[in-house]
Amino acid sequence: SERQGQPPRDSPAPPPVPPGPSACRGPPVGGGFSRPAFLQLTSEELQRADDHAGRAVQSPRESRRRLPWSTGYAEVINAGKSQHNEDQACCEVVVVDRRCSPRCNPDLCFHYWGLFDGHAGSGAAVMASKLLHLHICDQLRDLVDILQDSSPPPLCLPSDSRALPAERNRAPLAQADAELRNDALPRFHLEKAVSHESLVIGAIENAFKRMDEQIERERTTRLVAGGCCALAVVYLLGKVYVANAGDSRAIIIRNGEIIPMSREFTPETERQRLQFLGFLRPELLGNEFTHLEFPRRIQHKELGKKMLYRDQNMNGWAYKRIEEDDLKFPLIYGEGKKARVMATIGVTRGLGDHDLKVYNSNIHIKPFLSCVPEVRVYDLTQYEHCPDDVLVLGTDGLWDVTNDREVADMVTEVLMSYEPNDPCRYTKAAYELVVRSRGALKERGWRLANDKLGSGDDISVFVIPLGGPGNYT
Repeated sequence: SERQGQPPRDSPAPPPVPPGPSACRGPPVGGGFSRPAFLQLTSEELQRADDHAGRAVQSPRESRRRLPWSTGYAEVINAGKSQHNEDQACCEVVVVDRRCSPRCNPDLCFHYWGLFDGHAGSGAAVMASKLLHLHICDQLRDLVDILQDSSPPPLCLPSDSRALPAERNRAPLAQADAELRNDALPRFHLEKAVSHESLVIGAIENAFKRMDEQIERERTTRLVAGGCCALAVVYLLGKVYVANAGDSRAIIIRNGEIIPMSREFTPETERQRLQFLGFLRPELLGNEFTHLEFPRRIQHKELGKKMLYRDQNMNGWAYKRIEEDDLKFPLIYGEGKKARVMATIGVTRGLGDHDLKVYNSNIHIKPFLSCVPEVRVYDLTQYEHCPDDVLVLGTDGLWDVTNDREVADMVTEVLMSYEPNDPCRYTKAAYELVVRSRGALKERGWRLANDKLGSGDDISVFVIPLGGPGNYT
């Protein structure tokens, strides 16, 4: 990316296979490049999926396997920007078993969807697509009983992890009361309220960090190249958690209303965070970059003149006298889709990129790239959803050429052409989104219906009905 078919005719189509939940076990040993396993592509279909000229759209076949929650999915390869489709996807039902405590409640189970937009190679995206949900599962294993208990989460867990949630809440406070002087009690009893929801958010955030650490540890042995943006969705206990690290996007379409569930992390949207790090740690700039921003490159003849600038604390602009240090290359250069960190990468959050350096230098860019996602929460229990209410996830190949309203109108148009109880309608909606954003091949390249340039990037899309698993499985 800019960031750096039919079943065989000689055999009958197999019957639908309902997907079983995957338990939280150890991470499997990874392999090389592949397409998402749930597509179940034949060797012939894999060849078509890798064809940059034909750009055949791939989606799950109803005759092979239906995705959890009747999820719709479709993808297409780029128009020749990279050797393979560097997008990856995952859709799973995951059972979270306890780490060691007795079973006070049933095990937890969550639905999971993930999109991983790779750059500078597909290795990080492939690895994350196979392992991130297992890291989320592992982070939730200590929380199984806590999340299913209506009382507030314990502030401190005792060393005996077999204690019941209610006992965990009482023990630390009783012990503190016995050890503190009376005049110290009010100061130490100012406790922050922590919700169950924030525990899940913390588990997802930590899972992203563990995933990034694993990519760093194993990038040589697993031949993991490049990095990837990551957009992951977890449905757990009635709530949808959307975690985004990169420039993929998620929106909810509910009764025609559009609810953004993510925001893109780019050099422009994270300018102040990047500048502040450059200000605090100038050694990361390698004496070649300045953390200040100017409207354009400064010329040597302009030394001593005043030019507009802004630093890490400013939203507006002001004038400063140009000094020798200001002649260095800006930390953030360009604007819009062409903005780059250190003239190298156009996204500021994601997984991987541990070996990424500024061209022809020894300056590492990873310190400026965060693996921590922003997590937004949507409570499914607060609304009654109709079959046309959906959550749409898409890599930037979709959003580069279509806006939120255009996507919502396309999805609504397709869904209205199918019966509400037809589970394949969501796959058709995803398929249509990919086809229309890819466009049709004409003399002047891939073109949209309005003759504007279509997306030449990899495109991957999930369309997830909000009616819930009980209504659609």
